[in-house]
Amino acid sequence: MQSLRMIENWPVPTAAAAVVRADGTVAGAHGPLEQRFPLASVTKPIAAYAALLAVEEGAVELDEPAGPEGSTVRHLLAHTSGLAFDEQRTMAEPGTRRLYSNTGFEALGDHIAKATDIPFADYVREAVLEPLAMHATEVAGSPAKDGVSTVGDLIRFAAELQAPRLLAPQTLAEATSVAFPGLSGVLPGYGHQKPNDWGLGFEIRDGKSPHWTGSASSPRTFGHFGQSGTFLWVDPEAGTACIALTDRAFGPWAVEVWPLLTDAVLAELG
Repeated sequence: MQSLRMIENWPVPTAAAAVVRADGTVAGAHGPLEQRFPLASVTKPIAAYAALLAVEEGAVELDEPAGPEGSTVRHLLAHTSGLAFDEQRTMAEPGTRRLYSNTGFEALGDHIAKATDIPFADYVREAVLEPLAMHATEVAGSPAKDGVSTVGDLIRFAAELQAPRLLAPQTLAEATSVAFPGLSGVLPGYGHQKPNDWGLGFEIRDGKSPHWTGSASSPRTFGHFGQSGTFLWVDPEAGTACIALTDRAFGPWAVEVWPLLTDAVLAELG
């Protein structure tokens, strides 16, 4: 795909990208596909996928208590537990505000580890990474931000997100639909959004503006971006997913070039 060559002009030391069709085939790829990059918050969708598998296996339930008083597994996945961004402090009643929270995902990992008697990093590996042959990917440390992966591995994850084999399709459909609709909140790097729609571990584009996807992205687009200069989105209307990994921290450069790439990809696919 010619549109992926745009990453050659990004102001980053290294970048790699790929586009994956809904049938799992690769429409195009560019850059060092097997280089490992820190994912930052693109770790969260992988951790969330493991959590959803734990739900399907009966190890936990979405509406069982987890996190602060009154919070559930569902609240933690949807950033509505009330926990602060990066500290053990409750800032709101569960379900009342969309407070993006690394701490919430860490509480989620701890909860599943206790329920399964398996360290959460091992659970992610056994439930998600090994079945998808994501052998270069690791989710250690914080399940909110400490993953590393390659574009090659995330191609397989992007295919799974469009045609799930590990999860029931209805579970993924619920996870990529708005949870606790109508809540406002801050989208990191993009300011206050009203509403700040989120699924269960996946951010949902809806009508957000500004946003890191493109002007041509459908409202149903879901995914995540990371402060390490990474993103993964899936646009169900377009029947495609896009991955970009870099080794430069998120900043104004990304705000400028990411939507241009997304729109170019969607235009090229027609």
